Amino acid sequence: MSTLTIRLPDDQYQRLKALASARGVSLNKLFEELSARALAEFDAEARFPPDRESERRRLGVFDHLDRAHKG
Repeated sequence: MSTLTIRLPDDQYQRLKALASARGVSLNKLFEELSARALAEFDAEARFPPDRESERRRLGVFDHLDRAHKG
């Protein structure tokens, strides 16, 4: 296991500390969870890059539904 020292603005540190407390975990555990989530997102994007054409088609469906709803 590695040790990492980071510098944060005081207000951000206090908010993260409150978040960890609200979740019932230590600040260290909170950072483990947040970094694991960030890495999972990164890995998913690297493995499955967004298909812009499919995304446009999906958004087009919403546009069509909006137009149909407006009459």
